[in-house]
Amino acid sequence: MTRRKKPANLIYDVDENPGMGALILLGFQHICVLTIAFVTPVLIIDAIGGKTEDARHLISMAMIVTGAATIIQGLKRGPVGSGYLCPLVNGPAFLSASILAGKTGGLSLIFGMTFIGGLFEAAFSRLVSRLRSVFPSEVTGTIVAMVGIEVIPFGVKRFFGVDALHPVLNPTAVLVAVITLCVMVGLTVWGKGKFRLYSVLIGMLTGYAAALALGMFGREQADIVVASQWFSVPAFGFYGMSFSAVLIIPFVVAALSSALKTMGDLSTCQKINDASWKRPDMKSISKGILACATGNILSGLTGALGQSPSSSNIGLSIATGATSRTIAYATGTLLIVLAFLPKIASFFVIMPTPVMGASLVFAASFMVIAGIQIMTSRMIDVRKTFVIGTAIVFGLSVDFIPGLYADIPDAIQPFFQSSLSLATVTAIVLNLFMRIGISKTASIELMPGTDSSEKIFAFMQRQGGLWGAMPDVISRAASSVNEVLESITSASISRGPLKVDLSFDEFNVEVEITYKGEPLVFPETRPSDEELLESPENLARLSGFIIRMNTDRVEWDLKDGLCRVRLHYDH
Repeated sequence: MTRRKKPANLIYDVDENPGMGALILLGFQHICVLTIAFVTPVLIIDAIGGKTEDARHLISMAMIVTGAATIIQGLKRGPVGSGYLCPLVNGPAFLSASILAGKTGGLSLIFGMTFIGGLFEAAFSRLVSRLRSVFPSEVTGTIVAMVGIEVIPFGVKRFFGVDALHPVLNPTAVLVAVITLCVMVGLTVWGKGKFRLYSVLIGMLTGYAAALALGMFGREQADIVVASQWFSVPAFGFYGMSFSAVLIIPFVVAALSSALKTMGDLSTCQKINDASWKRPDMKSISKGILACATGNILSGLTGALGQSPSSSNIGLSIATGATSRTIAYATGTLLIVLAFLPKIASFFVIMPTPVMGASLVFAASFMVIAGIQIMTSRMIDVRKTFVIGTAIVFGLSVDFIPGLYADIPDAIQPFFQSSLSLATVTAIVLNLFMRIGISKTASIELMPGTDSSEKIFAFMQRQGGLWGAMPDVISRAASSVNEVLESITSASISRGPLKVDLSFDEFNVEVEITYKGEPLVFPETRPSDEELLESPENLARLSGFIIRMNTDRVEWDLKDGLCRVRLHYDH
């Protein structure tokens, strides 16, 4: 297994422990971002005509189950858990399916079908490792970028103070949001050590203070805190579970959407923790999807809503430079404890709208850029441009044209519920379609003394783009082939053309050069300057040394007057 290389921008990477004091503060910092998702239970209860007590119960159970699922997700050993800091929340993936179930059979049907969705997600997790070809960098990068883009409508509205109670822009809210965001950005860009580590927490506290000073806190917020109990035990499984065969497809689609989002989020976690990251580790992703599935199974059993990863929290990890899995344990534990302490939890519930908005805008910025970096880590040709561009265009149509997909059948409505889900499905389908007709091998014939380096580089660039290979690997291979051609030409050791066979299988780039004539030499040591002056033949040895240094492995042989040079590159 390749050893992970710690990126320079991280203060604490996934394997490091910040210490107890830092863990508590970092855990609270993540909870501040997680609480934004508590709007989901409120939306569902409002849509199905439930009671305020039902919403409070769902929020309490969400804190317990998401806390437990976040801890499970952080587990490194065993069959469950990706080993990364990837907190879970009541995400939008299950929103439409849950509302449909709630209107049909109440909360018990929501919980029963969420349990079924969790079972399907668990089964899907076992298949993911075999689907590597379905998720190349252009698909993974698009998913990650859309994860950040999806947050924009929700975050920007709140940045300007717009929510259910305030439908128009509020200048005071904008001021609070600007102050909050400036503090976060300032500490992240120019702050060092603890100031950068707690940049979001300090920014939020500054936002609370600004909101208080500008009169955004009133009796309503105070009453919420005063009315909350100091200690309360949530009623596990209070509503029970019921099931409906008619709703299996909507919840299976919701679970699949959640699983695909998990793949994008965990790919980001892998990339930000490894400076030498090349491709998603599907084994870790498989275990991570199983952790999410476990959270959804627990949600059904205990009485909570469907779970999926919180992309905003991953953006927070990137910004602060703290990605330790021990933060997942701290965040999960604190969430569970807060579920039993409603009065303390209420301070998160009354978070000012513009503070929420500033936090989401801050985190989304990092997620969008992370997705673009994944996309551009491979060569992009016209096919891949079409996959990425079309997926993003149709994904954005969900937010740009509200109601466009309102008449989509309920069974597949979750795929059209958000920009992320539609972009993901579009990217996967187009990628499979665009793979038609692409061969994993290609050949070219070169004539020494006639063909130039332009022909070689054009051939390698074209194939690299078709395959979505890494630019640096293709560039190294092209340089080596060109060096072989020039060496054979200058030494006049070939009798006829050279045949170059190029192959690619995601993990390896192989080049085989075949010609009739004398073999090239690939010495392990560079000829000295004196040796180069003594004999022109040593120039060929220098070329052979350069080729050896530019490849991960080089082999050659001579049989019946036919020379073969095999160049191998790890990908």
